[in-house]
Amino acid sequence: MGVNLCGIAGYISLNGEEPINSKKRLSAMNQLIQHRGPDGEGTWQNADKSVGFVHRRLAIIDLSDGGAQPMHRDGGTSLVFNGEIYNYKELRADLEMSGTEFISTSDTEVILAQYAKDGSNFPRKLRGMFSTVIWDESKQRAILSRDRFGIKPLYYTVSDEVLYFASEAKALLPFLNTITTNAEAFAEYITFQYTLGEKTLFDGINQVLPGHQLIVGNGEILDETYWDVEFQADNLSNEEFFALETRKLIEDSLDAHLTSDVEIGTYLSGGFDSSLISQMAREDLDQKTMKSFHGKFTEYPGYDESKFAEVVAAEAEIDLHTIEITHKDFEENIRKVIYHLDFPVAGPGAFPQFMVSKLAAEHVKVVLGGQGADEIFGGYARYLIAYLEQCIRAAIDGTYENGNFVVTLESIIPNLGILREYTPLLQSFWSKGLFGPLDERFLRLIDRSTDMQNEINWDQLDKQAVDDAFYAIFNSRKNVSETAYFDSMTHFEFKTLLPALLQVEDRMGMAHGLESRVPFLDHELIEFVATAPANVKFKAGDMKHLLKIAFPNDVPVEILERRDKMGFPVPLKEWFSGPLREFISETLSAMANANRPFINSEALMQSLNSESQFSRKYWALLSLELWYQEFHDKEVYFKGLIK
Repeated sequence: MGVNLCGIAGYISLNGEEPINSKKRLSAMNQLIQHRGPDGEGTWQNADKSVGFVHRRLAIIDLSDGGAQPMHRDGGTSLVFNGEIYNYKELRADLEMSGTEFISTSDTEVILAQYAKDGSNFPRKLRGMFSTVIWDESKQRAILSRDRFGIKPLYYTVSDEVLYFASEAKALLPFLNTITTNAEAFAEYITFQYTLGEKTLFDGINQVLPGHQLIVGNGEILDETYWDVEFQADNLSNEEFFALETRKLIEDSLDAHLTSDVEIGTYLSGGFDSSLISQMAREDLDQKTMKSFHGKFTEYPGYDESKFAEVVAAEAEIDLHTIEITHKDFEENIRKVIYHLDFPVAGPGAFPQFMVSKLAAEHVKVVLGGQGADEIFGGYARYLIAYLEQCIRAAIDGTYENGNFVVTLESIIPNLGILREYTPLLQSFWSKGLFGPLDERFLRLIDRSTDMQNEINWDQLDKQAVDDAFYAIFNSRKNVSETAYFDSMTHFEFKTLLPALLQVEDRMGMAHGLESRVPFLDHELIEFVATAPANVKFKAGDMKHLLKIAFPNDVPVEILERRDKMGFPVPLKEWFSGPLREFISETLSAMANANRPFINSEALMQSLNSESQFSRKYWALLSLELWYQEFHDKEVYFKGLIK
């Protein structure tokens, strides 16, 4: 099997003409994604040079040339592919029964053969994580496809009648007329710390959305959806049925994700998700030992969760490797984090992820993580906060039976202890009103811009457009057929937050040549869990209830009954107000002096001079300024790569 967790890039001319300096353009993209595939490379252009592909290889399985890319097939189809197809053997067997012959053992060739059989419908047959670009010479068209969840990245831009694509946005910067900030994406980033659709913070660079593909031909670019999640509750089946089927599907997915000829490790945070994956993998892997990786903060109390990771490691006989992360690590590495991310996204968790990935890469090439479980099964404390408010309202109004609430005030009380760490959030949330429409209240819960009213020039941005984009997703009756508050919340974050977190997962691993796999993100599992009623997934306000009852005895009781999991907390407040205060002040003063777009420099300086303690808003501003310095201020370098 040719595993292709690496990088792809290339161009497709929209008018059939070769771009100027086409080889130099391919070389520039190759150089900018080199870190994704240090073990090999391949470059190809078609006969008239109207199409060109680049592939960088990270060798994990099948080191022969059989899986080399770009790959070509009789009939004039060519492919570059980043990812892994877990059902390629089954697909290959079916194709061989219908007469298809193969010359390699790679999953790459199976994708080409599946395209030959099914045309643009081929992604529907693939199980796994992938971004693929196929050029069909006979039909003079290209198809750019991305996996259902956005595990593997795929960006594109159009310049001078040429579509350029790449695994990372930075590889497209040489083709922009100028590197500028997208105002819509900026407003969404300030609000959510991620963007909601295909746009990115780089004006002119878009992403192919999860479950989508672009059909490029006849000078046109068509965006098609080949997969989407739909929440349609099965109210006839009981809790036991959902638990048993969930367990079976997760076990099956994990088996698929354990396919490898090299040693596999796991991330082990000490939370339920990573503990479950680590414990199951340890039992299933045909390895004498299994290594797991953990990061801890010990400079300040309340941030060290290593004792929980140690409990799991001891019970499962896992070889636990731990890195102690300090403020010095932050100062030394945060620029690298922003560079590899391409643009700021999804909060400060990217930094510890970078550090733990670096540790893991010193020991293994493949690592499993628990990403996705929070969005699928409902693992965020904000869901509990939202329901607490609605339970109070229902108790006052006597509206428990209106179908919108899956828990009562009496039943939710035993689970409220988990909110102990969230008292400041509760105070802020309720200071802005109570008992409004459900969509408005959830938007208030996740809006991170409320304390940045002065530092941002909102009169230059369209905040209403941000809110409208939120409501369009949150209130979608195409995806959530019933008025289930829980499903609306998890669906929104599945479609928006999860791809942002997967961007972090991919980039922080690839920065160190590490392949990251996410067993909870299997489409058969997702489709099934979407049929589970909200009162099964969130029974009595018990977060991830369905996952817990599916695996009641598979993790230590200390993990199962935890009520204080914080999700890789970073001591930003203490760092920014203490040992990193000078670093933060200097960086944000540079932002003010440079008059960055949409930033109120005067208000920012006043804030810096008056604040005794720096809040999380400074993370968003710091990330933006480092992004400007790493990319915008180096425009001459990026443009020079193709001259």
